Amino acid sequence: MQAEAIFFNRDYDPEAIARDARVGDALRRENLHVASFIDHVYYSAKEILKDDGSPYVVFTPFKHRWLQRHEQDPRPPIASLAAVKNKLAATNTIGTTLSVPAPEHYGLRRSTLYPRGGSANAGELLDAFIEERIDAFADKRNFPALEATSRLSPYLRAGSVGIRTCVHAASEARRRTRPIHRIGVDTWLSGLIVRDFFQAVLANFPRVANEPFLEEAKDLRFPSSEEAFNAWREGRTGYPIVDAAMTQLNTYGWMHNRLRMIAASFLSKHLLLDYRLGERYFEQRLVDAELASNNGGWQGCASMGSDAAPNFRVFNPVIQSEKVDPDGTFIKKMLPALAGLDAKAIHAPWTLTPTQAQAAGLRLGREYPEPIVDHLQARDRATVFYAALRKGTVRSADNPVFP
Repeated sequence: MQAEAIFFNRDYDPEAIARDARVGDALRRENLHVASFIDHVYYSAKEILKDDGSPYVVFTPFKHRWLQRHEQDPRPPIASLAAVKNKLAATNTIGTTLSVPAPEHYGLRRSTLYPRGGSANAGELLDAFIEERIDAFADKRNFPALEATSRLSPYLRAGSVGIRTCVHAASEARRRTRPIHRIGVDTWLSGLIVRDFFQAVLANFPRVANEPFLEEAKDLRFPSSEEAFNAWREGRTGYPIVDAAMTQLNTYGWMHNRLRMIAASFLSKHLLLDYRLGERYFEQRLVDAELASNNGGWQGCASMGSDAAPNFRVFNPVIQSEKVDPDGTFIKKMLPALAGLDAKAIHAPWTLTPTQAQAAGLRLGREYPEPIVDHLQARDRATVFYAALRKGTVRSADNPVFP
């Protein structure tokens, strides 16, 4: 059957914008009806603006304006199939539904370790999260050993669940919850708004797809170490929480959000490598990877984004590990070689004496590597580097700030 119309949601990826324009022009030349919509985000990049019409570059005021608009202009989900049929009827066209191709059609293999696709699975996850976990989300969301997050990011990325559906579910949960208990709902909703924020930054400043938002860092040449980068991406840094995070990514195609921050901070500040190396690796591995959120997260952790973390913030991976995985449950699951360590040593196994390590069945440098950098030295180097960056006195790895 010959297609007569095409409907799609707008994508703010610069390459996608160019692609959609080319394809749309070609289809119109073939006399097809082409219509695009805003549905990948809740509000378009031009709908949440400052009073002077300029875009926000800091999240908190963006969020306030977003919430203000939501009070006046909520956009509940609609039945997609019914909407398409209505549009087809309005344009006197006929629609036919085809089955979605399976991975095997493209020569790929299914993995039981990866999220199961489809809108039905997305709906089940959303319902379970709203009913069972959202109330405790604010308290438990930073603990990767717990099943405390929605796990919906791959489905939002694929369009298997819509942002309107998620926001509506959060709004309904908030309406049913007593004010004193709404922090979980509000925290999750804030995360959904972050997604809109990163999309708006990309749409309004498309250059961030290829360069830092921070002007001072635009022409910066970063130190280069293939050895350090390979150790990071393969989970061989010697810092268990970082290596466990990268093992989760490499095994499951997904990483807990708090761990993304820890891993990104380590690469960009402990190793002082170009954040784009990590951004690209995440894009290759994450099943939920999309340019706006991945780019925004990495630039933020590298303190080079529009709403970047303070330049002086350098995560201590040991302290972070103790906070997010206090008894080492997650680390032991991802790194079986450390399973014999107690809840203190597992966060910094290099502090063990040879006798203690042997008693735990661990030989540093064999079953598990020594740290590739010393935290204090790395912190001091990053502090000097970012101080020079703020002053505009660092441009390349030849600068004296690099030992």
